[in-house]
Amino acid sequence: MRLLRPGLLCSLAALVVAFAGCAKRETPAEEGIRTRTLLVGNGAEPGDLDPHLASVVSDQLIVNTLFEGLTLLDERTTNPLPAAAESWTVSPDGLVWTFRLRSGLKWSNGDPLTADDFIQSWHRVLSPEFASDNAWYLFVVKNAEACNARKLTDRTRLGFAAPDARTLVLTLERPAPYLPALVSLPAWFPLNPRAVAKFGPLEKRGTDWTRPGNLVSNGAFALAEWKPNARIVLEKNPHHRDAALNQLQRVVFFPIENPDAEERNFRAGQLHVTANIPVTKITPWREREPARLRLEPALQANFLRLNTARPPLTDARVRRALSLAIDRDTLARTILQGSRLPAHAFTPPGTGTYTARAAVALDLTGARQLLAEAGHPGGNGLPVLDLQIRNDELEPRVAVALQAMWQRDLGVRTSISQLEQKVWVQNQQTLNYTISTAAWTADFPDPVTFLGLFSATSGYNWTGWNSPAYDRHLTAAANMAEPAARAEFFQQAEALLLHEAPVAPLSVGARTYLLHAAVKGWEPAPLIFRRFQIVRLEKQP
Repeated sequence: MRLLRPGLLCSLAALVVAFAGCAKRETPAEEGIRTRTLLVGNGAEPGDLDPHLASVVSDQLIVNTLFEGLTLLDERTTNPLPAAAESWTVSPDGLVWTFRLRSGLKWSNGDPLTADDFIQSWHRVLSPEFASDNAWYLFVVKNAEACNARKLTDRTRLGFAAPDARTLVLTLERPAPYLPALVSLPAWFPLNPRAVAKFGPLEKRGTDWTRPGNLVSNGAFALAEWKPNARIVLEKNPHHRDAALNQLQRVVFFPIENPDAEERNFRAGQLHVTANIPVTKITPWREREPARLRLEPALQANFLRLNTARPPLTDARVRRALSLAIDRDTLARTILQGSRLPAHAFTPPGTGTYTARAAVALDLTGARQLLAEAGHPGGNGLPVLDLQIRNDELEPRVAVALQAMWQRDLGVRTSISQLEQKVWVQNQQTLNYTISTAAWTADFPDPVTFLGLFSATSGYNWTGWNSPAYDRHLTAAANMAEPAARAEFFQQAEALLLHEAPVAPLSVGARTYLLHAAVKGWEPAPLIFRRFQIVRLEKQP
């Protein structure tokens, strides 16, 4: 055998090292496929992981992965499916619903999950001291609204009962045939009262129970890590009822607010799915790699909130003039590049069987006349109106277009304030704005999930608007069992909403995002929320 000279041996070793250094490195997305770790762009840093406080989609996507309620909604059909409850029945009069919990339910720390955990959690949501914006979701229950308004202090009179550890009985104020869908929402999620109480009273906001190591949940995944403005890591929950079917080991959420940065991360192999895609990148992706591009309808309203408590928007004529001067068709065609449809009503088409009759369309003559009647012909006497927007890729473009329309056609001047999501939401909640962009995704496919936002008792009526006539229409709809008659009351409510204009519709929602080829079991989801436990990652050939 011929031996290699020492110098040659060293040269070969150096060559091997150099070659290894030039070899293609594994991207995070490739590593995720190997380790069953799904990398998800989430659009923004969550404000809170408390399901009873979460109010925006980016928060609720994570909350829905950590927790689950009595039911869940199928992604594609939006129909309610059994979750913590294995079955339910309803009395002939539609007022008493009985839910049977699955046997052997556990929290992520191994504690048994009982019917009383649900009831304690619902008491927390309705507590006036807790002041949850989500409390109104429970107002279908007997005496729930009175309890939340401090008109009733005896909780035993609430329509909640737990005859045994696996049975929940809900007695309603009025029939609500959509209840199985309603109880899938975060406001109805159970908390582990013993785990939460370690960090203070159940009704106290902002305690450390939502931090890693403290948060106990009942969903398919549990909180493992939360590095603010960096990532949130959820690990598979071995105690979940469907843990054996869950093929993901973990889901990592990245709060990337800039869609351009998110799209670059996707191309670099940093993500498996994005929250958004810049509208300017839709055509290049459609031409270059259309299989990665997803354009899907969503039951979502994109609109403006107008602060009716702040002059000059206290005058409905000024608000309506601003709405009538919006060229929604041009916005959809040019600024949104056809990715979304223009919205001429608040409730999107396809919301169950309901289609709004009332509509708001471009009417510059009518808009100018209304301004003149309000004492501001040609915009004279109006202050500069501030339009606050979310700090993303799309909203600044929409805001500049609105600014130009109002200045050119009405003589109304606006300024634009660009804010991170947390501040943008907080300002709306506290009415600390003049005009604000906004969006609302349906909780379930029924007009009440959109029109109910603006009732006097809604926790999301962030406009300062209060109309007894509007509330009467909603109450009449709630008390009406016959579908056509119920829809007619919603039609009247919608017409009044558009006429009074505490909101101005802009566009119908859509999901525009990028999806890695390795992601399987990912269904289109009009309500945006999804079950990550049915998603899997497959190695590519």
